Amino acid sequence: MVTNMRAFMTVLLVSSLALFSISRGAVAAGAEEINTKVDTTLEEFKKQVPGGAEFLGKAKGTLVFPTITKAGLVIGGEFGEGALRVGGKTADYFNIASASFGFQIGAQQYSIVMVFLNDEALEKFRNSKGWEAGVDGSVAVAEWGAGDDINTKNFKDPIVAFVFGNKGLMAGVSIEGSKITKIEK
Repeated sequence: MVTNMRAFMTVLLVSSLALFSISRGAVAAGAEEINTKVDTTLEEFKKQVPGGAEFLGKAKGTLVFPTITKAGLVIGGEFGEGALRVGGKTADYFNIASASFGFQIGAQQYSIVMVFLNDEALEKFRNSKGWEAGVDGSVAVAEWGAGDDINTKNFKDPIVAFVFGNKGLMAGVSIEGSKITKIEK
């Protein structure tokens, strides 16, 4: 029993240290670096999502997290930094973070583009002191048929999130419970 407990505590310690080092590395990005990565992510979004450029043109605001790192070994977490664009210009910088506990092992990186479709949702987000997806605002994670123009989809939620990796849009990914906090850059 003592041996099992020591092994468990060792795994927890290693997991915690790994997650801490991942998040510390992610924090190092400056404003210029974040803006460059946001530009690249938006260009990739427009290439991968049919009708993406037109859809972004309807947005009241777009929150972009170019690189979110998710890792776990019993204890898991995700972290990334990004920027909110309003009228095509960076308005503020944010980070996204979440933690989880349970059977999990591995790591992955992906991007999120959150599109605010109305002014009310955007203002509520901007005026919050730490916004949580699914609690402070309803977010639809976009999923539709390959090749379909995104503009043919009728989203009922005021915020639509697109999660994609190096192989395109990712299905079955939830951002619910992720905490998004304004940061200074």
